[in-house]
Amino acid sequence: MNPRADARHEDRATMPRYFQVAAHERWRRIDFISDLHLAEDMPRTFAAWERHLLDTPADAVYILGDLFEVWVGDDARHRAFGRRCIDVLSEAASHRTIGIMVGNRDFLLGGAMLRDCGALALPDPTLLVAWGQRILLTHGDALCLADEPYQAFRREVRSPRWQREFLARPLAERQRIAADLRAASASRRRFDGDPDLDVDPAEAVRWLHLQGAAEMVHGHTHRPGSGTLAPGYRRHVLSDWDLDRVDPGAAGRAEVLRLTRDGFARVPPSRGR
Repeated sequence: MNPRADARHEDRATMPRYFQVAAHERWRRIDFISDLHLAEDMPRTFAAWERHLLDTPADAVYILGDLFEVWVGDDARHRAFGRRCIDVLSEAASHRTIGIMVGNRDFLLGGAMLRDCGALALPDPTLLVAWGQRILLTHGDALCLADEPYQAFRREVRSPRWQREFLARPLAERQRIAADLRAASASRRRFDGDPDLDVDPAEAVRWLHLQGAAEMVHGHTHRPGSGTLAPGYRRHVLSDWDLDRVDPGAAGRAEVLRLTRDGFARVPPSRGR
């Protein structure tokens, strides 16, 4: 049998273990963001993210993957940029719930970083129960089944052995490897997956059906919008954020998906007080 077909069958054969969170009865708003790709050379994006986390009226902000352009291990939190991120996250977490799910670029973000930030770990997928609704949260890359080369790469780098061996390298070496990945377009396509491929609708519906949920929120594809996966099942795709690498005069991209008792709405990030 074709080994790729075997792997794809395995992807469809099991439902990832999921985690459940429930909105507090006093909550009024929950914000969802993803794909900020924060890095030292993205100062405008960082500033917009900081303002939103500190000034949003939301009771919780759930970050659904790729908060960072790349994260090479939690020892990076001791570097200057890591400390800046911790300061923002820990200050925000003192006022509202902050949940973080890892994505395809920051999957090495671990418990030490989350503890320092006071953030809640959101495994992928996570089921959110809020105001009588059951909403499945995921980064989205695990559902892009048609991109078989990426799925093979994903299985490799998510394996405990690969991560153990990579994290055993000196931090400076890991950072050089990450820089090479960012600089090489071919490597970036491998790291991100094929930008022309989307989540598999049938698999997404299967995940929803198994958890008794009718709506899904995900990122990864950088194709913001909401639509029907199948009758009775909807998805809401989060926007990526980029206020730095845009053409002169362009507004850039930054959007928040907000959930209230009345449903979902797309709003701009908070501009501060």
